[in-house]
Amino acid sequence: MIQNKEIGWNLDNSYSRLPETLFEQIEPAPVSSPGLVIFNNELADFLALDADKLKSKEGLDILAGNKVPEGAKPIAQAYAGHQFGNFTILGDGRAVLLGEQVTPSGNRFDIQLKGSGRTPFSRGGDGRAALGPMLREYIISEAMHALRIPTNRSLSVVTTGEPLMRETELPGAVLTRVSSSHLRIGTFEYVARWGSVEELRKLADYAIERHYPTIEVNEDRYITLFEEVIKRQASLIAQWELVGFIHGVMNTDNMTISGETIDYGPCAFMDAYDPKTVFSSIDVQGRYAYQNQPPIGQWNLARFAEALLPLLHDEQEQAVELAVEVHAKYENLYHAYWLSGMREKLGLHNEEEQDEPLIEDLLRIMEKHAADFTNTFRALTLDEPGTTAMSGTTEFKHWYEQWQARLGRQEESKSSAYQLMKESNPAIIPRNHRVEEALEAAVAKEDYSVMERLMDALSAPFAYSPEQDKYAELPDPSCGPYRTFCGT
Repeated sequence: MIQNKEIGWNLDNSYSRLPETLFEQIEPAPVSSPGLVIFNNELADFLALDADKLKSKEGLDILAGNKVPEGAKPIAQAYAGHQFGNFTILGDGRAVLLGEQVTPSGNRFDIQLKGSGRTPFSRGGDGRAALGPMLREYIISEAMHALRIPTNRSLSVVTTGEPLMRETELPGAVLTRVSSSHLRIGTFEYVARWGSVEELRKLADYAIERHYPTIEVNEDRYITLFEEVIKRQASLIAQWELVGFIHGVMNTDNMTISGETIDYGPCAFMDAYDPKTVFSSIDVQGRYAYQNQPPIGQWNLARFAEALLPLLHDEQEQAVELAVEVHAKYENLYHAYWLSGMREKLGLHNEEEQDEPLIEDLLRIMEKHAADFTNTFRALTLDEPGTTAMSGTTEFKHWYEQWQARLGRQEESKSSAYQLMKESNPAIIPRNHRVEEALEAAVAKEDYSVMERLMDALSAPFAYSPEQDKYAELPDPSCGPYRTFCGT
C-alpha cells in the first residue's frame, strides 16, 4: 500500500474553514474500473507529487474518486451566477474539491475531481462526465497554459469503466482539475444574496489572503480588492482576444477572482477573423461572441461590485459611488492591455499615435477577406505576406507598406521586431478540427496517439518548428460551421 507521504500529498482545507453556507461535505462516488487515459507529468512535478505512484492502482483510485488521500476533506462548493444575464443558484453539480495541495514553495492549489458523482447541487443530473468533454478540457486548458494565458490546469483523465447515457451511450471519465482557487464572482453573489455581511466579509478576507496578500488591512481593502480583480480580468480577456479564443459561456459563475480561465465548456478558437464569431450552440443571440467578450467582462464585474457593496461603505449611496468610480477604470485598462499586446504582435517596441488605426486597418482587411486570425500573424512573423488570404489586394499591399515604414521608424532593428513577433504570435493553436480529430480517435477507437501528438505540438506553440506545420492547416471548407456544446 502506497502511503500518502510517498505520493507527495500535502493537503490543507482552508476553504472548509469558511462559513458552512459556502459548501457541502460530500464524498466522491466510487467507480467500477478506473483506467488512466492521460497524465500530466510536468504538472505533477510542479505540485511535488510522485507521478509514477499516482499512476499505480492506489494512485488511480484517488484520481478516480474511489479513495481520498490523507488530509482531504471533500466538499462541493456553493455559488450562484448570472447565466446569460439571468440570476440563479448553482454550485458544484459534478465536482468535488478534495483540498488544497501546498507545494514546498508554499503555493496553494485546489485539487478537484470533475465528474465524480452527484452532489447536493446536481439539480437532477447524475454528477458524472463523459470522456470526450473531459479530454477536451484537458487539451484546451493545457494549450492555454502553453500560450501563457492564466488558466486552471489538468492533471489527469481517468476512465470509470461505466457507460453514461446522454443522447447516446458514452464512456464515463473523471478529470483532475488544478486551480489557484475556484473562487468565482458567483461565489460572492451567493453570499451577498443568502449570507450575512459578516460571512461576506470573511469570504472577501479569504480571497485577499489567498490571491492578493499585499493588500493592506484598512478600510479601503475591499475597494482595492475590486480594483485588483478588475485588473486581472481586463488582462485575461485581452489575452483571450489576442489569440482568438472564445470562452463561449462567460456567466458570472465562470469568472474567477484569481483571474484564471475556468470551465472549458463550449469554448473554441477562431479561424477566419470575424468579430461576430460564436461557437456555442446555446448562445443563439451571440451574447458571448468574440467581440462581446470585453464588455461582458465589464458587465460581470458590475455584478461583483454589487455583491461587494456592503463592504465598501456603511452608507449604500457612497458605496455605489465608490464602486462606479473604480468600475469605470475597466474599459481603459482592457484597451491598454489589448493595444500593448497588438503592438507586440506587429513587432512594435515603442508607441506612436497612429498605431491603433494601423491595427484596426489590418483587422478590417482580415475580416473583409475572411483571413485566418492565427495564420495571418504567423505569416507576418515569418515575413511571408503572400501566403495570406489578403495577398494581391491593393488595400493589403498599402497596409503592408505602412507597417514596414512603421517598423523602420523605431530604433530597434527589423530582426528584433520579428523576434518580438515570434514571441507574441503562436505558430499554432488548438485548431477545432484537430481537437475533434483527436477526440474522435480517443472516444470511438480508444486510440490516444492522435491526442498525444496534438498535445506534444501544442506544448510549444511559439516554436515555429516544421513538425507543427500540419497543425496550422485550416479545416476543409466542407466541414461547415463549427459548433460547440456544453458538457464539460
